[in-house]
Amino acid sequence: MQTVGLNWQHSFEVAAVLTAAGGGLALTRTRVLRTVGAFARETAVVGALYGLWQLAGDISVTGTGGAYRRAHDIQSFERWLPLPSERTMQHLILGHRQVVEVANLYYAAMHMTTMLLFLIWLFVRHRDRIRPVRQVMAWTTLGCLLVQLVPVAPPRMLPGIVDTGLKYGQSVYSNGLPIDQLSAMPSVHVAWAVTVGYYAWRVSTSRWRYLGPAHAVVTILVVVVTGNHWWLDGIVAIAILAICAWSVHGMRAGWRRVLSRVRADSSGPTRPSEPEPVPVG
Repeated sequence: MQTVGLNWQHSFEVAAVLTAAGGGLALTRTRVLRTVGAFARETAVVGALYGLWQLAGDISVTGTGGAYRRAHDIQSFERWLPLPSERTMQHLILGHRQVVEVANLYYAAMHMTTMLLFLIWLFVRHRDRIRPVRQVMAWTTLGCLLVQLVPVAPPRMLPGIVDTGLKYGQSVYSNGLPIDQLSAMPSVHVAWAVTVGYYAWRVSTSRWRYLGPAHAVVTILVVVVTGNHWWLDGIVAIAILAICAWSVHGMRAGWRRVLSRVRADSSGPTRPSEPEPVPVG
């Protein structure tokens, strides 16, 4: 099961239609229609990012021949990390079919769904915060896609690790969907989940805000136990997210300082008011 089954061409077409519709609705005088138009433009950003994610699977700067060698290199490097191996994590759930099937379903269905729900929540409840979050998400996704131009095989393609989706007929890669299988490094699943988790916790004051970090933790575990990503895929994705978040915050803070100085300079020094003339005799 997959939330969205569009290829990159269709994703870009949907994004273009949403952008055009949103731009047209922005010119209307009806507040409700302008709100719908604003949401259409926000959704167009997600569509464009999804298209870029799909496009990365069709483009390679090195060819696919080294994808398995890089996967073995990651596996060797991870032996130095204080983390259990992907095989060890799988063995914790392989004897429990229902747990495995839920993990497969979560991997397939919650990636795009949770991000859309998160953006809807931001748009409705915290619209003043949606622009910087969207910028962080966009730059993070672009950074991940640039790294994905170098193909890396996921764990499930190596001996000793089970493809849990294929095992129970839930694989998103076996039903004809145009999703590349050698774009494991870094994990966009993890990047988006941690983005949702961090900003849901930071923006919200509700007791339900813990759902964001919980989704991030569950996603990180799910992508590993299903054999779809290495630990390092998630680590690199989080590093890219952190760099992009700090960069966006710094640029926005710097831009605000520039605007403040420009406004201060344009207003000029305040002149003291001249005294009223004293009437004579």
